[in-house]
Amino acid sequence: MTDKPAAPVTRAIPRGRAARFGQFGRLAGGVAGGMLAEGARRLAAGERPQMRDLILTPGNVARVTERLSHLRGAAMKLGQMVSMDAGDVLPPELSQIMARLRDQAYHMPPAQLQQVLNAEWGEGWRRHFLLFNPRPVAAASIGQVHRAQTRDGRDLAIKVQYPGIRDSIAADVDNVATLLKVSGLLPPALDIAPLLEEAKRQLAEEADYLREAAQLDHYSTLLAGEEGYLVPALDPQFTTLNVLAMEFVEGRPIETLAEAPQETRDAMMASLFALVLRELFDLGVMQTDPNFANYRWDPAGQRLVLLDFGACRPVTDEVRARYRRLLGAGLAEDRDAIRQAAVAAGFLSQAAAEAHQPAVDRMIDTIINHLGTPGPLDFADRSFVAALQADGATIVADRAAWHLPPAEMLLAQRKISGTALLAARLKARVDIRAMVAAKLSTMA
Repeated sequence: MTDKPAAPVTRAIPRGRAARFGQFGRLAGGVAGGMLAEGARRLAAGERPQMRDLILTPGNVARVTERLSHLRGAAMKLGQMVSMDAGDVLPPELSQIMARLRDQAYHMPPAQLQQVLNAEWGEGWRRHFLLFNPRPVAAASIGQVHRAQTRDGRDLAIKVQYPGIRDSIAADVDNVATLLKVSGLLPPALDIAPLLEEAKRQLAEEADYLREAAQLDHYSTLLAGEEGYLVPALDPQFTTLNVLAMEFVEGRPIETLAEAPQETRDAMMASLFALVLRELFDLGVMQTDPNFANYRWDPAGQRLVLLDFGACRPVTDEVRARYRRLLGAGLAEDRDAIRQAAVAAGFLSQAAAEAHQPAVDRMIDTIINHLGTPGPLDFADRSFVAALQADGATIVADRAAWHLPPAEMLLAQRKISGTALLAARLKARVDIRAMVAAKLSTMA
């Protein structure tokens, strides 16, 4: 972490179902008002506007972003999950909203923060600290992080959960989903029901900071003594159900690696891909949230700083076997074996594989041609994406062929895809093919 404070924008986080539902009501009213104003303007100009054009105005995009960022919690978590999982399926306006949500930095005002910490640590909690910075160094979907120094000299990062988050999870997720569906911001063919249930389950687990503390401790043990990674040590004295305390670690945002030399970017991303492969095949546990804010890098030690273990999930033998089969078929560049492995893994239904085999095979060929070249893969080269989108659109348009993988496969693939997205952002070059081949050879 770095001691750079978030933007000085404070807003009390609404707590209680009635207060939070009122926020959604005001948002719906604002969007409707924006639609009426835009419709009147276009009619006066002699146009016949479409409903989608009235909804997706810059003003309405700003309204949705501002209100969801104020609510935090499930509202933001769902936005982050949709933007990471759905990728290019989303219309550009919705992608814009979700990108802004990842960067929005509202946080609790000091009075609300004081109330939360009084409830967790008792009203005399300040006597334990030489310094407690009331301005957070980071603000995320369910909590904000403060830097503090104890009287015995420990430098800590303290994550404080927003009040009311745990009790509002189910209602928030349902309200956001209804809002997005009614407003037309989601593509009609995108069935997000399984995503909603997963969002509720995942957010409920992430809101349990005692669970995250155990995961942090476990992951730290798994990587103990390794020079390429740094996991902050848990501080149990100040950790509760709603507060997570750990050592403060200096570091820079992972995105700043884009300014580093090519060899540094390549080395850091190779280290991260190696960790993902170990999570999948060796460690038995995977941190399934690839949000860029969960990684930092230490230029002095040339190592990755790993943060946020609320989304840690076990990797089952079945998930491991499915990926081993799929990756093995990919290395062999066997189109039929890849298609069969994708069906077995749940990424593709048998009906879709049969009804759209030409499109599926073209997508497989595109991936093979892109990944099959020996040597480092240039993640900055996105020329293959358009071809995948074109063939994928044919399958997505067929409602009968729509299929969602098992939740455990979705979570693992989310981590893999998110890591590849980070590599693309950093324009890294990594010999993924060689890394996968070496890993599978050790399992033969």
